[in-house]
Amino acid sequence: MPHHRPLTTAEPDAPAESAASDVDSDTDTEAAAGAPPAGPADPPRRSAATRAAILAAARDRFAADGYERATIRAIAREAGIDPSMVMRYYGNKAGLFAAASEIEVHAPDLSHVPREEAGARLVRHFLERWEGDEVLTGMLRVGATNEAGAERMRGVFAEQIRPVLTAVCPVPEEAPKRAALIASQILGMALCRYVLHLAPAVALSHDEVIAWLAPTIQRYMTAEQP
Repeated sequence: MPHHRPLTTAEPDAPAESAASDVDSDTDTEAAAGAPPAGPADPPRRSAATRAAILAAARDRFAADGYERATIRAIAREAGIDPSMVMRYYGNKAGLFAAASEIEVHAPDLSHVPREEAGARLVRHFLERWEGDEVLTGMLRVGATNEAGAERMRGVFAEQIRPVLTAVCPVPEEAPKRAALIASQILGMALCRYVLHLAPAVALSHDEVIAWLAPTIQRYMTAEQP
């Protein structure tokens, strides 16, 4: 994952003291009461820059270290800010992870695609998304080793892929089952190609990946029976 340049100054409204005991624990019980959210007095541009730096650092650390080992202190250090600012904006590690793993796959509307082309269209879309958004790859790394990350990836497919399938599969109530089958192919290829860097998978061109996967995805989407 790329290294993000730290901010050179802390925000002027950062609390004077750090919530040391909360930060050091780095568990889901960090700052159970939570720090107050950024208020209207926060300079909007500085606030947005700080949030962006925190989220970028969090994605790097969650991807590299996993959920359990990533710490608020390490994330703050990478972002170049005081740990109390992370707590201020996101409350605890669970809240930060939820924000950092917010994923939009922009699933295509397949209802207007010729039926026989739907599988290829979906595979091509995901190839472009994986290669254009490092957040997806980072969350896949976390999801492969941590339940919180796995739950997030499951949620993405449940929330964003299932509705797409409901519009095209012959038995709409089977959409959850079919989405799981499709995920087995798409996530499996993504894991081999972008996380494990399995040489034959990496060497495949987009057209080759589509040619191999699309018929299977098409069958999962539109076949009446297995």
